[in-house]
Amino acid sequence: MAVTASLGRWQLSRAAQKEALQQAMDQRMAEPPLGAAQFLVQLRDLPADVQRAGPENDPLLHRQVKLTGHWIVDKTVYLDNRQMHGRQGFFVMTPLRLSDAVAPPQQSSVVMVQRGWVPRNFEDRARLPEIRTPEGEVQILGRVAARPARLYEFDTSGNSARASAIRQNLDLVTFGAETGLPLLPLSVVQTAGDANDGLLRDWPAVDSGVDKHYGYAFQWFGLCALVAILYVWFQLIRRFFRPRSQPSA
Repeated sequence: MAVTASLGRWQLSRAAQKEALQQAMDQRMAEPPLGAAQFLVQLRDLPADVQRAGPENDPLLHRQVKLTGHWIVDKTVYLDNRQMHGRQGFFVMTPLRLSDAVAPPQQSSVVMVQRGWVPRNFEDRARLPEIRTPEGEVQILGRVAARPARLYEFDTSGNSARASAIRQNLDLVTFGAETGLPLLPLSVVQTAGDANDGLLRDWPAVDSGVDKHYGYAFQWFGLCALVAILYVWFQLIRRFFRPRSQPSA
């Protein structure tokens, strides 16, 4: 009983942490979009310990950004088995080389952009969808993200898995080394852009998962209450009940 109660309190503590995280995320998303110059300056001014902690702990995560640059179309990646509105398809990931006005060429100036979702051709699974990508300089609005959710996949150490435009997952460090692009450690989920590119951008709301912890806490406290009821019944109440004596023959 003590164990289940302790686990329930721990889940409530985790829920409180996630609520604080959700409030921080909501506050970041409500702030005005960062321009490319501000985004790069804040990213490069992060303390070393924050950078080592990984992109998931970056204070820029979920901030809105407005970026200007040129698409590197030939390095587009199609992440397979991604759903939107219950349909299977691809997440389209294209590197965006930021304009030299805000990002000198000798510095890391390429960001991976999750542009949108597109359905796949199930009759020819190797066929790539046709994406209308504008040439020249473009401006996009998006929010800073770590990376798309990682799905299970078999060993991808072979060159064919890395060279394919259709992939199950995308690691930014590995992809940067593979292509030679100076990728930033964070990606951007595009929320607005060219309406004629044929991509859907109905992204799910950013959620810290606080309801999950409240659900777990309810289960643990419910189990604790059940153990308490069973203890009271078998150890206290039941002893006051005596079986009726059988009548003599």
